[in-house]
Amino acid sequence: MSYKAFLNHSKVSKEDQEFYDLKNKAAEYYRSNGVPQKIENVLNEMFWQKPDDIYGYLANYFSRLSYTPVISKIVGREVFDGRGLTAVQTQVYCIIRNEEKVVCSAVMSGPSDGLEADGVAESGEAFSNSNQQRLSITAALKWIREHLGPMLQDFNPTDQTNVDKLLSDFFMARYLEHKDSLNIEKEDELRIESVSEAPPQATPTPAPTKDKKGSDKGKKGNSTEKPLPPAETPVPQLPGATAVGVVSLAVAKTAARLLGEPLYRHITSVRVPQAQSEVHLPVPMITILSCGKNSAGKLNLLEEVILMPSSSQRGREVIGMGFELQCEMKRVLNGSAYKAGPIGVTEEGALQVGFERPEQALDLVTEACANLALPLGSDLRLAINCATHGLMDYSCGKYEVMSGCHKSPDELVDMYEGLINKYPAITSLIDPFRKEDVDQWERLASVIGQSCCLIADAASNLCPCWSEVKPLPPGVTRVIIRHHSDMTISDLIKSIAEQKETILAAGSGDKSIVDLAVGSGVSFLKLGGLRGGERMDKYNRLLAIEEELEQEGILGAREKKQPLSDLSETLNSGSGCDSVTIST
Repeated sequence: MSYKAFLNHSKVSKEDQEFYDLKNKAAEYYRSNGVPQKIENVLNEMFWQKPDDIYGYLANYFSRLSYTPVISKIVGREVFDGRGLTAVQTQVYCIIRNEEKVVCSAVMSGPSDGLEADGVAESGEAFSNSNQQRLSITAALKWIREHLGPMLQDFNPTDQTNVDKLLSDFFMARYLEHKDSLNIEKEDELRIESVSEAPPQATPTPAPTKDKKGSDKGKKGNSTEKPLPPAETPVPQLPGATAVGVVSLAVAKTAARLLGEPLYRHITSVRVPQAQSEVHLPVPMITILSCGKNSAGKLNLLEEVILMPSSSQRGREVIGMGFELQCEMKRVLNGSAYKAGPIGVTEEGALQVGFERPEQALDLVTEACANLALPLGSDLRLAINCATHGLMDYSCGKYEVMSGCHKSPDELVDMYEGLINKYPAITSLIDPFRKEDVDQWERLASVIGQSCCLIADAASNLCPCWSEVKPLPPGVTRVIIRHHSDMTISDLIKSIAEQKETILAAGSGDKSIVDLAVGSGVSFLKLGGLRGGERMDKYNRLLAIEEELEQEGILGAREKKQPLSDLSETLNSGSGCDSVTIST
């Protein structure tokens, strides 16, 4: 008699009946999910393979059958970055095999990260920027806690495009709300002013001057002088915008961790879904010297002297040359030939030296390269970051290139021309003027021709997605892009793709900026000097990626374009010459 017939013809207790029903439910549950068949398959496979770690083999087998991890919560907290400024850290938690685990985190500073639109501000405005930083961090944490965390719950972190669209839509809605509130406040202020405004009183007409000839003279003189274009109003930073950038980055790092691949590969797959046979590394730009406004000498113009190697040189070789060059410059400075101020190190990790004239700084670099037999002018070129947005003295309408020495925008064109002619190794000028001095950008581009390219940093006019994009100054051939706090990963990839040649500049933050540079396909990567643990982590990350790509045999070589000035020399001499202009 079967057990079922026995139950039908025998008196069975209630507990036995419930146990029997429970067994049937369990068997049906396991059968419906294919558990017996899967267990049988894995046991058969494991018997033939006989792995040393039996339970590890079983864990790997069943982990492949588990559900795709989803975001369970996002936690934000206030931390301090490498400069001691407040920043936002975001941690992404996911449900992985029925357990909630923190997968990855990201840190991003507030609106003061990178370049400031009001770089010419005095101490009073710097205090205002500090308050703005704190306000932005507080608002960002609130956005993460009350909106973005719940919004992304149960979301697949590997779907970067849809995550970024969700973040962008949320940011746009907050921006429109903020804009409406500002308009209402402005209307209220105008209404109050119109009510409290007293009736205008008639003013006596001024008597005509007797010296008509002198008056006419003055008018004529004023008409010949072109007024200085006023500085553009900086694009306002929406408080809380940091949440958008840091959450997007944290989700991207989480996806890469879950997929078991480096972050740069995940970013590459977001940018180009098809598999890539080659990966191109950006050329590192190393800041070796700083003689800007914060240096001890009179010279203000050379905020950064940057080493730009050719694309044929490997990263380890370039960094080694940078270290040797800085050591040699310090040795030369200790001699009696240069009357320089005290030697320091900037926040960007470069040597900071006080000089009186730009020729002294450039002579130092030239002499140090000659002592080391470095190929300055061929495989190694120089870029000068002038950072003139912080040098304009609006009281006289001129740039204070040296303490007590002011030059008009036209005079500055002549100065640049003289420096480039004297030092042909200078092949790039970064922000030689304010973005408002359009005529001088155009004139300088026509004067220097193909011998030197113009790069826009603060003058790039790169605005948030909700703001109107303005044209670049004339003559600009490359643009420096920063991963601003209100940028999603998709926004960054789009901004880079819209420019012909781009330089990604690293601000404060972790080494993930290197993976972003490799994955987004930029031409150059500006990491700063060779001092400081945070910056050296970024350089070491670049070397690690280079070594990994070399071992896999997929490190691609960039195609190089030859400037017209070098091309004419090639035709005359019959020999080739390297170029730092690199096509993406």
